[in-house]
Amino acid sequence: MSGNPRLTRRHFGIGLAALGVSACGDMRGGVMAGASEASGPAPLADDLRPTANSAYDAWVNSFRARAGGYGISDSTLSAGFRGAGYLPGVVKRDRNQTEFTRTLEDYLSIAASDERIAKGRAAFARHRTTLSALEARYGVDAQIIAAIWGLESFYGERRGNVPVISATSTLAFDGRRGAFFEKQLVAALKIIQNGDIDAPRMLGSWAGAMGHTQFIPTSYELFAVDFTGDGRRDIWSEDPSDALASTAAYLAKSGWTRGTKWGRELAPGEAASGTVIQPQAGGPRFAVTGNFRAIKRYNNSDAYAIGVGHLSDRIGGAGPLKGDFPPDATGLTKKDRIALQTKLTARGFDTDGTDGVIGPNTRAAISAYQRSQGLPANGEPSADLLRSLR
Repeated sequence: MSGNPRLTRRHFGIGLAALGVSACGDMRGGVMAGASEASGPAPLADDLRPTANSAYDAWVNSFRARAGGYGISDSTLSAGFRGAGYLPGVVKRDRNQTEFTRTLEDYLSIAASDERIAKGRAAFARHRTTLSALEARYGVDAQIIAAIWGLESFYGERRGNVPVISATSTLAFDGRRGAFFEKQLVAALKIIQNGDIDAPRMLGSWAGAMGHTQFIPTSYELFAVDFTGDGRRDIWSEDPSDALASTAAYLAKSGWTRGTKWGRELAPGEAASGTVIQPQAGGPRFAVTGNFRAIKRYNNSDAYAIGVGHLSDRIGGAGPLKGDFPPDATGLTKKDRIALQTKLTARGFDTDGTDGVIGPNTRAAISAYQRSQGLPANGEPSADLLRSLR
């Protein structure tokens, strides 16, 4: 990771680069914080529970010996590490991150799904007073704040259920990014020491991203805000006010310009001054502003920033993108892929959603259908497969 604090909030190893995806089909369950629901954390996976590891214990003892140099008190160390331990699933997830690229079309199918838009409009209506106050204070568009909330934790429904001290200490001990995660561990302990939250409630993703808008501990230290005035910067609470304010503060300090949009879709053939991007060949083009770059400081990805911008527009009542995306490598359009998923599900081969995104669930359904027909079960979509289902 960059040492630039404006870039270090970015998530680590959580699938599709901070999509917070949950809504449909192959991405159900999300790539963000995990499986916690609005009503409380879901049960932890077995491999995310503390496991005996003598080498980890020795590392923790060595860390305790030098923690005073970081300004961490003995009482904070005792409180922070009470019940903490080595989480083998964290190391597994960190080492098994698959590098892959989704098209912008697939990304937006998930980031601005019908469900995420509907939930976003409802969440915006519920928190309109807070969001409007944040826009007035920080100058950041209220719908942009809501969209980041939607992408990061599905409007607070998936904030993460992994103890942050266990996660960051496990990754610091593991050593692949040891120095970075030791900084996160130290920052997490300082958050506890400051009284913002106690260790049992400090939950997040397996990589230590926390709260409604998924701040890593060092970014929390730099940007978190006590908007409610209760003396704690509580981004974990059911009340998202502090988390949303912290996001607004982050963007404001990252160069957000009051009263300027993130960008817009260009009509085919339209010329525009300034910066024009086309993330997917043959797909829509976008004219983007400095505020687009501010969003990228939250997560350094064109697709993420377009996802935030487009979702914010949709929350505000705008319609879908007008431009078309080209067929995929198999020759199928999004409409074709949705038809494929719909027909497979109707035949009893459930794709767990019909969003047009081909992922593990759809591939498993294709394989099952192919086996039922005596065909090679390669799990690959194709025009021939779609025709066979008609």
